[in-house]
Amino acid sequence: MAGTPTAPPDPTWWRILILFTLAGFIESMFWGQITTFTPLYLPQLGVALADVPGWLGTISVVSGVLGIPFLPLWGALADRYARQPVIVRSFVVHLIAGTLALLAGNVWVFVLARAMGSFALGNSGLMMTTLAERTPRPRVGLAFAVMNGGAPVGAFLGPLIGGPIVDTWGFRALMGLDMALMVGCIAGMAWGYRDHFVGTDRGPLLRMAWASVDIVWRAPRLRLLFPALFLLFAGRMLALTYVAVAVGTLYHGTDLATAVGLVVGAGGFAALVVSPLVGALGDRLGHWPVLFAGGALMVALWPLPFFTADLGTFGVAWAAINGVGAGVFAISFNVLADSAAPAVRGRVMSFAYLPVNLGFAVGPAIGSLVTRWSILAIFPTAALLTAGGLAVLALAARAPAPARAGEEGLPARPDDGATGAIAGEG
Repeated sequence: MAGTPTAPPDPTWWRILILFTLAGFIESMFWGQITTFTPLYLPQLGVALADVPGWLGTISVVSGVLGIPFLPLWGALADRYARQPVIVRSFVVHLIAGTLALLAGNVWVFVLARAMGSFALGNSGLMMTTLAERTPRPRVGLAFAVMNGGAPVGAFLGPLIGGPIVDTWGFRALMGLDMALMVGCIAGMAWGYRDHFVGTDRGPLLRMAWASVDIVWRAPRLRLLFPALFLLFAGRMLALTYVAVAVGTLYHGTDLATAVGLVVGAGGFAALVVSPLVGALGDRLGHWPVLFAGGALMVALWPLPFFTADLGTFGVAWAAINGVGAGVFAISFNVLADSAAPAVRGRVMSFAYLPVNLGFAVGPAIGSLVTRWSILAIFPTAALLTAGGLAVLALAARAPAPARAGEEGLPARPDDGATGAIAGEG
């Protein structure tokens, strides 16, 4: 990434790690709550119960893809000026989107609110790039696991906290509390740390944005790694979108939002425990082998909820899936960073959440079809998507790695590819 020279490892790197992890937790808690409780809120906006699954698919597609074309622009702006303002921008967008959701009087305003949220994309990659520059190399895997572990924990603990609030005071009260926390995030990202990076690239913004896409396309491993991660994440995004509906088929009490929160929150606790362990294993055994092992375990676990007959068993299966899934999610960013040449790693990492966002659009769209047969069919469908991701991931591991000297994404010698990747080189 163009700019001032990279700063040496900072002995206070853990402070930045805590700040970024907390911000990621709040951000994901917000989106975990708005995603989980949307099925319960849509009827209050005039949507018939029978039409809720279809609307969920539509909302997920719109909110997942609208901001994706702007991803290269955020990276280019960070290259030209600085990363920190671009990061702050994303939390301001969350504040606008959440306020619109709070004020929505009909389903169309709510769809607009969800669509607005897609313009917050691009912050996590820049945060990870900043963190990697400040963290001692032997601790980068653990730092990435902790930071990215905050996201799934927030996504799952958010519904656990929010369920009783929705049952007692309603969805709008929950959005109001989230917006207060988002104001705190904006303040923390703006004044809570000092970024040493100052952009120096003064080329045309559109050309810089296109160059970021070209870097990914010209690197053989990245060209395969992005679709592999998309398939790995699509199943997870599919299940996250419809889990509240699945819980509704097994729970017959009066406090549905609380029940949903408890089930999803159990997964959050599992993620809190498992994700850092997976990151530490990745540092010790290699990021690629741990990613393969975690993905294979996910394929085995995904079908389990399909065979459950009660809410307790379903909750245990969901917790196991989310614990492993959070670890796979976190370690995938280490693999992505290792697969980018150092000189362009910042630009590549600005696309880090692209597979997640595409998965969030495509996964629920597939779900809107398979749920016509059974809500629980989302789980074997997720297993098939994850298996496809592992197959493409195996191809990516055998593709040439980036040049050590840091050329613009060009492949290194052929012998730097599959062998090093499988051995956990990174």
